[in-house]
Amino acid sequence: MRLEIDLKKQKKYNKIVVVLSIVIPIAVAALFGINLRELGFNVKPLTFLPPIYATINGMTAVLLVLAFWAIKNKKLVLHKNLMTTAIYASVVFLVMYVAYHMTSDSTKFGGEGFVKYIYYFILITHIILSIVVIPFVLITYVRALTNDFERHKKIAKITFPIWLYVAITGVIVYLMIAPYYV
Repeated sequence: MRLEIDLKKQKKYNKIVVVLSIVIPIAVAALFGINLRELGFNVKPLTFLPPIYATINGMTAVLLVLAFWAIKNKKLVLHKNLMTTAIYASVVFLVMYVAYHMTSDSTKFGGEGFVKYIYYFILITHIILSIVVIPFVLITYVRALTNDFERHKKIAKITFPIWLYVAITGVIVYLMIAPYYV
């Protein structure tokens, strides 16, 4: 049974994809620069969040690998559920990440020498690709939702490695900076 591609729905979703692909990075950048305590709000620093959101990043990486395995083994419903869960996990990560940075002082990396260059390389590529991957994830998901599976497969081949890299390097960045949290 071949499902019909829903182009009308796809066009509607594509407008949302464009808006979210612009709004999310701008909102995160803007909120990242706001510290509620410095603005006089009586909020406790959410210093317990980094290990939680790093764990969520790790779980996202595992979900992505399991979803890849599921699709290769033609377990379509499992693949869909794992990918949807990975998207929700990424949203939860993002909310926690922003909440942490809006209530806590930024932590400076204290490593020296060659490890410092490795850390900043991983951090910079992680940040850039975390922005780049947003439209890829959303477009890939929309193509699946609208039964455009041929185009879904094509973009998923690009989306998967970028998203997996972002999820894994998020954990690596946390592990490298964790000793310097106050």
